[in-house]
Amino acid sequence: MAISNGPLLNSTPAAIQQALSTNYLDLNTSTGWGQQYVPDLMEQEAEVFGPRTISGFLAQVGAEEAMSADQVIWSEQGRLHLSYVCKTASTTTILIQGDIDENNYNALGIETGAGATHGVRVNDTIIISDVNQVVKALVTSIVADTITIAPYGATTITNTNVDKGTTILVYGSEYGKGQNYFTEAGVGNATDSRGANQPSFLTYSNKPIILKDYYEVSGSDAARIGWVEVTSEMGASGYLWYLKAEADTRARFNDYLEMAMLEGVKGVPGSSIADNTIGTAGDNFGMEGLFAAITSRGNLTSGVTGVNAATDLAEFDAILAEFDKQGAIEENMMFVNRATSLAMDDMLASMNSYGAGGTSYGVFDNSADMALNLGFSGFRRGSYDFYKSDFRYLNDLATRGSINAANAAEAIRGVIVPAGTSSVYDQMLGKNLKRPFLHVRYRASQTDNRKMKTWVTGSVGAATSALDAMQIHMLSERCLVTQGANNFMLMN
Repeated sequence: MAISNGPLLNSTPAAIQQALSTNYLDLNTSTGWGQQYVPDLMEQEAEVFGPRTISGFLAQVGAEEAMSADQVIWSEQGRLHLSYVCKTASTTTILIQGDIDENNYNALGIETGAGATHGVRVNDTIIISDVNQVVKALVTSIVADTITIAPYGATTITNTNVDKGTTILVYGSEYGKGQNYFTEAGVGNATDSRGANQPSFLTYSNKPIILKDYYEVSGSDAARIGWVEVTSEMGASGYLWYLKAEADTRARFNDYLEMAMLEGVKGVPGSSIADNTIGTAGDNFGMEGLFAAITSRGNLTSGVTGVNAATDLAEFDAILAEFDKQGAIEENMMFVNRATSLAMDDMLASMNSYGAGGTSYGVFDNSADMALNLGFSGFRRGSYDFYKSDFRYLNDLATRGSINAANAAEAIRGVIVPAGTSSVYDQMLGKNLKRPFLHVRYRASQTDNRKMKTWVTGSVGAATSALDAMQIHMLSERCLVTQGANNFMLMN
């Protein structure tokens, strides 16, 4: 069955900046004021789109906190155990090529990839694994990235010479009686001189962006009474049209505050086209939003079919396996679009033997006298709990829904966000703090709070200038901190 839209479907309810015939009631036509019969005017404006705002996502999963600097810097702990991707250079030597995540970070001089920063030492016992073998061996010598090993058995390792085709895991160490650490030249093997391992961490930063908007109404229009009684999501009501227009501008700006935190991207100073249009050329600009943070530092899934993510248990099991490799946070919240939400409902219903007959689906005590519940709000798989919620931002035609419809191959179907808090070291405060994985930082001090500023200028009401109008200004300066992006999943 196909669904087609009518020719007069009101599908583009966007704000405009000019007066059109559709913006007011025309009583001068033959069917209006000039006819002999008085029309029955329905004064109340019809709310045909329901709640039009999309903000609320960050309020459910994050928090807000003040900051006073031009950027926020935080550190995230590295992995505890030593596991590296390598290639076998010979039957007795292995070349370390990177950490187990195959990432070579270099933030503030911290390198977790190949080179002298690896933590393998002489006399460590390791597991060597590739497609051909699993061998346990003792490390006998180390020179920079190359380690020499002695297998515990009679079999030597196979020289595959494949880049990142071998994985090694340090599982312990073994020393002989009276044998010292190989950390000093002249003591035992002089080629290993790194000494004790130090904990590694990664440092990230983000900077706040300034968002602005304003609404203006002339003094004459502010004193004009309209025919239509208007209301808005912000609570404004009455026969003054500018009340609705101002309230809609404020509601749209509140949505922008959240949409910017989701969609924001960092510019590249010196090479981005927008570099010369924001601030001073060469300065940092832009902000890393949630989607960009997950794309660069988190996990991505496109589903088994490539159309909807997480539509069967096989795909969910793959998601769980990826989470097991990361923080293994048990409680997760899924914010998904309509198609993915329905696909998950169908997937869960198919697990019930009575689902196909339509007698037991969703809430399993449905009776003939109650409405049939065909949806699921959460489920448990393995040791993980998932709570599902529709994400209006991904469905609404006036927001991300239109982008998803225009390019299904690159559409964002949903996001999986870990619940709870993470412990991080705050560079500004100089101590460890527990915060939600997602939180918004806004600029504020004793002088000025820029979380959400509003002020009025002009001559309407309390006069501040000679302008025969009222201007309502809105401003916010904020950024999003995405901690532990490795625990997030973006559904493409």
